[in-house]
Amino acid sequence: MKTNEQIARDNFTNGYNCAQSVFLTYAQKYGFNEEKALKLSSSFGGGMGRLREVCGAVSAMFMIAGLERGYIENNNDETKAQHYELIQKLAQEFKEENGSIICRELLGLEEGADSPIPSKRTEQYYQDRPCEEFIASACRIIDKNLK
Repeated sequence: MKTNEQIARDNFTNGYNCAQSVFLTYAQKYGFNEEKALKLSSSFGGGMGRLREVCGAVSAMFMIAGLERGYIENNNDETKAQHYELIQKLAQEFKEENGSIICRELLGLEEGADSPIPSKRTEQYYQDRPCEEFIASACRIIDKNLK
């Protein structure tokens, strides 16, 4: 049986973006079918639409945390604070493991948005991009903190 980490890696090498790769791994547990999971998480790839902001794997990790332990009360500051504390903990663990939660920093890119045109998924792409490791890291953090 494959681990969540391996499933997410396989999703990525099958062409899904970082956010989709992580979110799809866990989505069925929360009642999402594959199509809805992929659509919901599609905008977060490339650090949110290739803006190179928050890493897609991190965004998906936060979405999973919301599904697992999110709040629904609109005026309960204690509940909100507990959830935000969890999000900050997850972010800190990712940052400690990878150095940042920002896509451009993780990839060593210049400040600013990237072209909206996605890079071709070639063998060289997968060799040059550390994204698969960030996806795996997000899964390990989810599995450690959200069981």
